[in-house]
Amino acid sequence: MAEQITVEVVYAEPLRRWLWRVTLPVGSTVAQAIEASDVARDVPGLVVDPARLGIFSRKVTPDHVVGDGDRVEIYRPLTLDPKEARRRRAHEG
Repeated sequence: MAEQITVEVVYAEPLRRWLWRVTLPVGSTVAQAIEASDVARDVPGLVVDPARLGIFSRKVTPDHVVGDGDRVEIYRPLTLDPKEARRRRAHEG
């Protein structure tokens, strides 16, 4: 029998967050973890951007191999460019 690992997949919006625990075979990827979580069923309309994924706040690609206990994070697009936010704060104050 192949070894199994447990991985968390998380996604958050300003007022709500989701967490799924999935069991996968050793050697599985971030993309496979997201697929196994069935995030699309629970968060209708969510489009997972392959450039906005991470594990414990570190950016990863969909083909990155996950380890036991990893937390795969699906990030939302920024609503405001950080440079623009700094400019606005400096101008206001």
